[in-house]
Amino acid sequence: MNTSKERFAMTKSNTLPFNFQAPKGRKFDLSFSGGHTTSDGGLLLLSKLDEKLGITSDVAKILSRFDPRQKGKIQHTALSMLRQRVYGIAAGYEDLNDHNELKHDKLYQSIAGRDKALSGASTLSRFENNSTREMCLAISIFLIESFIKSHRIPPKEIILDFDSTDDAVHGEQEGRFFHGYYNHYCFLP
Repeated sequence: MNTSKERFAMTKSNTLPFNFQAPKGRKFDLSFSGGHTTSDGGLLLLSKLDEKLGITSDVAKILSRFDPRQKGKIQHTALSMLRQRVYGIAAGYEDLNDHNELKHDKLYQSIAGRDKALSGASTLSRFENNSTREMCLAISIFLIESFIKSHRIPPKEIILDFDSTDDAVHGEQEGRFFHGYYNHYCFLP
């Protein structure tokens, strides 16, 4: 028979931490014991899924075809900037200015495939503003073909239902338009 002392004793957790091997020999442990912590640990799982599917690496190859930068002067590859931006957005860091701090984060560096500082906001801004219609078309074709290939039997019909969202501007930024429905200037022509 259990004594009252035994019934109310604290349970001791014997869960072993999960280990993730990152580029350049870095190792990340998932545990709950404190130390250097991050609330963005779920990005490790996202990066492993991306690694398996190869989406960012394939899109980066497309971006590299359109890259106007001089090859000998490139510090940040299209792949590392794309991953930095995609994973940042997935974690809720939509604004580029967040990356002035995130570029020093060891987790972000590892999932972007680097072992040193990532791109800052200005570099990422130039990266995004470099996009062209041809680049967007090539990426769209890749994503559609990838979706179709993911099915054993290709679907006979694909319905794309686009819902637009106005992104209000507060100033005279390039590319702003006045939208009559929303009754303000935004990035939604």
